Amino acid sequence: MLHAFVAAVAAVVLVITGFAWHSVDSLIANIERIGDLGLGGGRDGAVDILLVGVDSRTDAHGNPLTNAERAMLHAGDEVGTNTDTIVLVRVPNDGRSATAISLPRDSYVDIPGIGTGKINSAYGVTKEAEREKLIEQGVPEAEAERQSTKAGRQALIKTVATLTGITVDHYAEVSLLGFVLLTDAVGGVEVCLNNPVDEWMSGAEFPAGRQRLDGPRALSFVRQRHDLQRGDLDRIVRQQVFMAQLVGQMLSAKMLANPARLSHLSEAVGRTVVLDEDWDVVAFLQQLQDLSGGQVQFETIPVTDLNGTTSDGESVVRVDPKAVKSYVASLVGEQAEAEEVSAPAADPATVTVNVLNAGGVGGLAAQVSQALAAKGFQAGRVGNYSGGSVTGSRVLAADTADPKAKAVAEALGKLTVVADPSMSPDSVSVVLASDYSGPGSAASTMFDLSGTSTSATPVPPAPPIDAGQNGPKCVN
Repeated sequence: MLHAFVAAVAAVVLVITGFAWHSVDSLIANIERIGDLGLGGGRDGAVDILLVGVDSRTDAHGNPLTNAERAMLHAGDEVGTNTDTIVLVRVPNDGRSATAISLPRDSYVDIPGIGTGKINSAYGVTKEAEREKLIEQGVPEAEAERQSTKAGRQALIKTVATLTGITVDHYAEVSLLGFVLLTDAVGGVEVCLNNPVDEWMSGAEFPAGRQRLDGPRALSFVRQRHDLQRGDLDRIVRQQVFMAQLVGQMLSAKMLANPARLSHLSEAVGRTVVLDEDWDVVAFLQQLQDLSGGQVQFETIPVTDLNGTTSDGESVVRVDPKAVKSYVASLVGEQAEAEEVSAPAADPATVTVNVLNAGGVGGLAAQVSQALAAKGFQAGRVGNYSGGSVTGSRVLAADTADPKAKAVAEALGKLTVVADPSMSPDSVSVVLASDYSGPGSAASTMFDLSGTSTSATPVPPAPPIDAGQNGPKCVN
C-alpha cells in the first residue's frame, strides 16, 4: 500500500503550509531504518521506490501487536510475513510527477533463488527458509529473525527488479496497523461504492454511495477481494482510489497544518514504517515541493490472464515480463532494453542438458528431456533430483549469466536460472518441481512457452487514477 508515499506527501504538505524543516525531521526521526538491501546503482531517469504493505503480527521495530490490535486487523494468530500489496513508485528526477504502479500479489513470476511462484511469496518463503537454516546453525532466535527478514526483503527487491527491468533505488515497508493509524491520523478518508457490500472474510460491510471511513473500516475496504468481479485487480482499484483520495485531500486541504494531526501522524509513521537507511528523505521531499494531486497517478502492470492456474491447480495471475518491462519503462519516456542484448544466444545443438525430477509426477524428466531434444538441445542425464526439496522449478548452472542456461530456461517457459557453485562451467541441469507447466508437462497443451494460457484474453488495463479529482471515484 502507498502508506510510506502518503507519509512523504504529508511531509511535503507540512513544508508548503509553513512548518519548519525540524518538524519534518521529527516526523521521520523515529522511523526504523535498514541497510544492505542491494538498492540503487541504476540510472534510468527516475527515482524508483518499492513500497510494500506487509501483513505482520509485529510493528516496525519487531514488537508484537496487542490482542486488541490483532482483532482490529482481523489478523488472527497465524505466524508469517505476507506482502499483500506491492507498489513500484516512479518519480522522474525533476520531481514534478509520480506514478504508483501496482503489482498484483498473485502475479506468477521468476523469484531469484526459488524459481517460479507468486510474487507475494518471495519475501515470506525466502525469510522462513533462511530463518530455519540459521536456527539449525545455532543462531539465536532474535538474530535469526533479523537476518532472515533482511533476506526476505532482498529477495522481493530482486524479484521486482527482474519482473520490471527497473533498479529499485529505495525501499519502504508499512504494516496493516500502519494503514489504520495513518488513516485515523488524517481524520479518515472518503470513498464511494457503486453497490452495497457485505463480505465477512475482510469485514467489508458498506452501503452504496459516498462515505468516510476510519482506519479499521478503511482496511476492510482495501482488503476485500472475494465477491469482486475481477478479484485482486478490483481490490487494487480500491486501494488506488483510496490512496488517490488520501493524497488529494492532503495536498488540497492542507489538513496537516494542525499540531494534533502532526503528532498522530508522527506516532503512526514511527511505529509502522520501515525505510532503507541510505534514503535522504528530506532531500527527496525538497524535490517534490511542486507536486500537485493531478500529477500523482496510480496504475497497474499489464496482465495476460487473471484466472491462470499452475500444473498443480494453484490459482495465479499470469503476466508477460517483456510487456511489463516495456510498460514500466514507458512511464518515464524510456525504451525497454532487449534482454537478449546482454549476451549472444546459445546454439541449442551445443548445449547438453541434464533433466532431474524433484516433484511427484512420474516420467516428467524424460518427457521434458524429449521436449528439449525436439528443440535441438542435446540430451544429458535423466533421473531424480537428490539435492533435497526445492520450492520451484529452475535451471542450474555455474553462473546465472551463462548463455546456455538462459537458452534452456527460455525454452522451458522462462524458468529462473540459479547459480550452483558445485557445477562445472559447461554443465546445465534442469530441476523440475511440482509447479512445472512448460514443454513436456501435462499442462503444456494448455500453456505456451511463456506459461500464459493460450485461451486467455489479455486483461485491458484500467484507466489511470490520479489524486487531483474532486471527490472520490466510485468503484465496485
